[in-house]
Amino acid sequence: MRFYILDDMISAVKVLENIIESRNLGEVIGTQTSSEKAVDEIRAKNPDIVVLDLLMPVKDGITVVNEVKETNPEIDFVMVSQVVDKNMVSDAYKAGIEFFITKPNNFIEIENVLRRVVEKRQMASVLSGIRSVMGTTQPTSPSVSQEPSEDSLSKIRKILGSVGMLGESGTKDIINVCQMLKKENASYDSKSTLNAYAFSLGEDPKIVKQRIRRAVKRGLTNTAALGIEDYYSDLFEQYAHSLFNFDAIRSEMDLLRGKSAYGGRPSIDKFFEGLQMLCEF
Repeated sequence: MRFYILDDMISAVKVLENIIESRNLGEVIGTQTSSEKAVDEIRAKNPDIVVLDLLMPVKDGITVVNEVKETNPEIDFVMVSQVVDKNMVSDAYKAGIEFFITKPNNFIEIENVLRRVVEKRQMASVLSGIRSVMGTTQPTSPSVSQEPSEDSLSKIRKILGSVGMLGESGTKDIINVCQMLKKENASYDSKSTLNAYAFSLGEDPKIVKQRIRRAVKRGLTNTAALGIEDYYSDLFEQYAHSLFNFDAIRSEMDLLRGKSAYGGRPSIDKFFEGLQMLCEF
């Protein structure tokens, strides 16, 4: 990923640049302490992701986002600021930012948020390539039917994408288990469903559950990070309670904030039960 950093404090720019490059998140292709100069530079360099402050002289961060989005709508913005005013944060999200990180900077939190945005862009690129291939190779005969865009499996994939789980190997298992339940018109059973699925693969149930648990843990971490940035977001309020145990979400948030050495424990049973409820199958 190609990053651009904008903050009127050069020390903040250096900290963000160090996090991005030391954690192998991408390449910093430009930095600026003047918001007035930054707009033209960002338009010209067209980075993938811009990390910027909210309160700056001449032009604030929201103005910068609005002006750049007019010409470069595909750029993702992550805002890092000490502002805690709910209305200003809301205005920043309305302008089109992906996440709002509150200063003072927590290195782990910044890395997790930026990594999530990177993964979202990478997944969007993969899906775009798939659509391109399918668009040129799929039969166009009127007799070929397509699944409704909002059927239960589409909803499942959408939810898994929303919590940043599509890149995990266990996510494929989750989708397959849901397909199995849908086909059999069955409800998830904590004692038998995953054992039956593992048996169908000829694999050890412990290995299958381990893959799924890692994927659910990623979703838990991403949802907790979303709650830190915007506790009142619709996605956080919906998924933090339905897919995860909220005690686990709170523990994970404490870990990301640096307040605890231990994160939340993912519950596979809670996740499948919530997924089945949300997708109504």
